[in-house]
Amino acid sequence: MTTTRREFVAQLGAAALVGGSLARPTPALDPHAVPGSPAPWYRRTLRWGQTNITEIDPERYDIAWWRQYWTRTAIQGVIVNAGGIVAYYPSRYPLQYRAARLGDRDLFGDLARAAREQGLTVVARMDSNRVHEPVFREHPDWIAVDADGAPYRSGDLYVTCINGPYYRSFLPDVMREIIERARPDGFTDNSWSGLDRNSVCYCENCQRGFRDTTGRELPRRRDWEDVGFRRWIEWSYARRLQLWDENNAVTRAAGGADCIWVGMNGGGIAGQARSFRDYRAICARTPIVLLDHQTRSNAEGFQHNAFTGKLIHGMLGWDKLIPESMPMYQIGTPMFRLATKPPAEARAWMLAGFAGGIQPWWHHVSAYHEDRRMYRTAEPMMHWHRENERYLVDRTPVASVGLVWSQRSVDFYGRDAGEELTELPLRGWMHALVRARIPHVPIHVDQIGEIGAGISVLVLPNLGALADAQVAAIRRFVERGGALIATGQTSLFDEWGDARSDFALADLFGASRAESTTPARTASERLRSTAAAQTYLRLTPELRAGVDGPHVVSEPRATGTRHPVLAGFAQTDILAYGGSLEPLRVAAGASVLATFIPAFPAFPPETAWMREPRTEIPGLVVNEQGGRRVAFMPADLDRRYAIDNLPDHGDLLANLVRWAAGDSIPLRVEGPGLLDVELYRQSDRLVLHVVNLTGAGSWRAPMEEIIPVGPVDVRLRDPARKPSRMVRWRVGGRTERAVAHDGWLRFTLPVVREHELALIE
Repeated sequence: MTTTRREFVAQLGAAALVGGSLARPTPALDPHAVPGSPAPWYRRTLRWGQTNITEIDPERYDIAWWRQYWTRTAIQGVIVNAGGIVAYYPSRYPLQYRAARLGDRDLFGDLARAAREQGLTVVARMDSNRVHEPVFREHPDWIAVDADGAPYRSGDLYVTCINGPYYRSFLPDVMREIIERARPDGFTDNSWSGLDRNSVCYCENCQRGFRDTTGRELPRRRDWEDVGFRRWIEWSYARRLQLWDENNAVTRAAGGADCIWVGMNGGGIAGQARSFRDYRAICARTPIVLLDHQTRSNAEGFQHNAFTGKLIHGMLGWDKLIPESMPMYQIGTPMFRLATKPPAEARAWMLAGFAGGIQPWWHHVSAYHEDRRMYRTAEPMMHWHRENERYLVDRTPVASVGLVWSQRSVDFYGRDAGEELTELPLRGWMHALVRARIPHVPIHVDQIGEIGAGISVLVLPNLGALADAQVAAIRRFVERGGALIATGQTSLFDEWGDARSDFALADLFGASRAESTTPARTASERLRSTAAAQTYLRLTPELRAGVDGPHVVSEPRATGTRHPVLAGFAQTDILAYGGSLEPLRVAAGASVLATFIPAFPAFPPETAWMREPRTEIPGLVVNEQGGRRVAFMPADLDRRYAIDNLPDHGDLLANLVRWAAGDSIPLRVEGPGLLDVELYRQSDRLVLHVVNLTGAGSWRAPMEEIIPVGPVDVRLRDPARKPSRMVRWRVGGRTERAVAHDGWLRFTLPVVREHELALIE
């Protein structure tokens, strides 16, 4: 029997704070663990440090001072340069280029021994995708080449091919040598995945490998419509996963079951797609993610770090660790490797990471700095983390809203415009929900079938490419009583990015393509047609006749009431948009809440008047037939919000979620400032992070000051209906008793400076 939405939402009160947002992950057991033995390093090392060694450091590395710094910053593991582009030990392999000032010193070995004496985990860092000219001269078959046979280069270095003997034979020998000499706990590699999607390698190894696997020749040009190019994309992904497994086989065979190889990964899905790194498949084969996601952009904000942590944990499991490289130097354009990042900027990035389940890893370039201020930033943050570490791991998020993402949609729908078409809509929703203080979690599209009762709303941000099985999983979610919000061209393309004749979810949307329209053949064509222009959305019904202001005879009478989704817009009949729309056919019973106003001139000002003030082209449709709540917004305001940061866009996105979620949102936070709030369940305890992102430079890096805000009123749904709970503030040092009323706990933070961590027990 199909569960109605009312019954479904009623179940959420008991499920949201009990079951979490997804089915709770079973703690992964280490198959090689011996009962009573310590957990492997990748389960117990929570705080990390890295001094990225330069070639002149062997002559000036003050190991005694750095050992003191390791202690002062309470780290449990170090990442130390070993080999690859530059070797910091006397390798027996002549083609392993040694650091210019290394001489016969074994700097890697010295650092590994010093770390071991302090009980630290040691991970050997490699950077393997480039080599010096002597390697190219002796082994040209190790190097990636273009269609004309010319080697790919990066500055003075030559780019190696991951399908050649360099990766298959030479690097495994180097890793065995490093294990033999220093016995590191594990390995990582900075640029492990080789050439990205913008470059095809035509070396003999690639030609033979692709031909043997697919029966085809390598594509000679970028053509997403070409089957051969699509097969090359999939083959390239598969080869990276194969490399991951091959490297782990080498390190485990030589160093033991826990001597794992972990390639570093980024925080942006479009970047992972360009590098052929299948995030979900990687998370399925690794017990830890080493995250090379070092800073925010002005477009992403600090909140993207918390979002990234939640996104990766959603695939990896919340019982595993995600250390993240957090630089103490200034990253920007240009990058100042030897200058201190403003402390407020570094701290806000770290705190946002903590809120998303990320572990700290301070990062310096060079073992010697004239700007000594950078040594002061990490220490208090690392000590706070140590004091509160038990509250920052092994927990599951409490949220009723899931933002669905798909790396395949980035590739085959976004294609050459993946960030614009797929990442920006997702980012727009993230910004809107952080701003509205609505807890949410990212959900991979293939995990929709695993969603537990805690999630009441799925948001599909321009999820253009959907396979039939994924469409079916979305339908089952709605049939169980879940609410759905979709934007842009969601479901209009199949898993290859080929246009369907209509939206695969048209019946749920209550809207379908008009017979007179021809869809853009590719998503890129759609993007070009939605370039920023002075376009608007007209809200219905129109109310301005009843609002103070000048009036004309032709304006429509104010009749009826507006849908709750349009709450807060009673004094306007239009919203700025900035995109374009095509006609749609709206089903009987669905309601159109906004229609499209086409572009008209902005200059000169005398011409800025609407040529076509009304159309029947829908920009926002809600479909409440059968007791369900489905909203379809073909106007991609999520993408525009990520670009324009217009408050109206953020307010409308938040309104859509509040309407769709009903009374299932577990948290309400009121007060001034920009706050990122994250709620978790940990055994019988609730853990609430409040990260203050209010400051000079919140949206333009670097931030130099975080401005305290308050008071902040917190209301927390407590389905257990305990008469009261104790609330302990781990930053402010306060303890208070929160009394329950009508199933809600209420308490107030007088002030939030940089952040607060509340334990509700």
